[in-house]
Amino acid sequence: MWRRCLTAFSITKVTSLLNTSKPASVLRLSQGNCCGLRSVDIRHMSGQPKRLCTETMSVKKIGTHNGTFHCDEVLACFLLLKLPQYKDAEIIRTRDPAQLAECDIVVDVGGEFDPKRHRYDHHQRTFAENFHSLYPEKPWVTKLSSAGLVYAHFGRQLLAQLTQLKEDDRQLEVLYDKLYENFVEEVDAVDNGISQYDGEARYTISSTLSARVSHLNPRWNSKSQDTEEGFRKAMKMVGEEFMDRLDFYQSSWLPARAVVEEAVKERHKVDPSGEIVLFSQCGCPWKEHLFSLEKELQVETPIKFVLYEDQNGHWRVQCVPVGLNTFQNRLSLPEEWRGVRDEALSELNGIKGCIFVHAGGFIGGNKTQEGALEMARRTLQAAVQSPANGSS
Repeated sequence: MWRRCLTAFSITKVTSLLNTSKPASVLRLSQGNCCGLRSVDIRHMSGQPKRLCTETMSVKKIGTHNGTFHCDEVLACFLLLKLPQYKDAEIIRTRDPAQLAECDIVVDVGGEFDPKRHRYDHHQRTFAENFHSLYPEKPWVTKLSSAGLVYAHFGRQLLAQLTQLKEDDRQLEVLYDKLYENFVEEVDAVDNGISQYDGEARYTISSTLSARVSHLNPRWNSKSQDTEEGFRKAMKMVGEEFMDRLDFYQSSWLPARAVVEEAVKERHKVDPSGEIVLFSQCGCPWKEHLFSLEKELQVETPIKFVLYEDQNGHWRVQCVPVGLNTFQNRLSLPEEWRGVRDEALSELNGIKGCIFVHAGGFIGGNKTQEGALEMARRTLQAAVQSPANGSS
């Protein structure tokens, strides 16, 4: 009977400890079975109350500044919460050095950049790091904000966690670069006050991610200047946008790159010149990938034409531009073909099944793959005979 009473007393005592008013994240850890509460043998309990395992499994803390928030620390905090080691962490928003010292990782505050101690501030006068300075093989020289610092140091681990790719997977490295260049770098530049171009802007863009985060801060004349709710909203918004961008790059952008890479590698089977590529799938966005892969695969002779099937089952021959943001082509379709259609075009160039050549000379159509290929070949031959026909 004494044993039954003692057992009941001990269980009541442990239950009362679990019901103390602790933060939710701490309480969640305390309620686990990590201490073996369900299998306690009362005969082996000492006179001192057994310590709960939360003393050895404390909740990690992410420190950042309080007050007005910005896109960089909002994104930095979101990224950290997606990592296994910080997924249950508390975010401590303060400028108190004593509280920051107790944090496991600190971003955007504290005046320190020390990766070994997980301190990632960029406001100190001595800070001048960019992606290239941290990783010389990377090209970006935009000064890093807390977002860029966290991404630079944890990005590969983060993407491996979110995509299930391995950290040494080539595709993961491509995603890592792409998300910095097309998402994080903008946040770095805006937070550090780096203009995108020289000179005065012709119009205002107020819908950037950083601008939308800024609008979630309290208005200057609001009665309440509490920023906690806005910070949480901002982290949710930034997080959803980051995840959406990651999903696009993984499920759409990377597969397109694979199609283009295969076409570039197989180009000599299409034509011995190696200047014509054929895509196995229609509608594949190719320009950005083509320029990138030419450098990566060390293509010596620039590719001039791409062939692909359109939605009507016909074939297109499209000229490769000189660059992403120009209408100038490496080699345009012949001047005399431009603006001519159907049978008239076939009679003019002697190629069966012609449908059109655009007046700008950058694209043409044919009813068959063989016909489109012949249009590209004839253009290459004409350029050799008359180099003046070149790009336009």
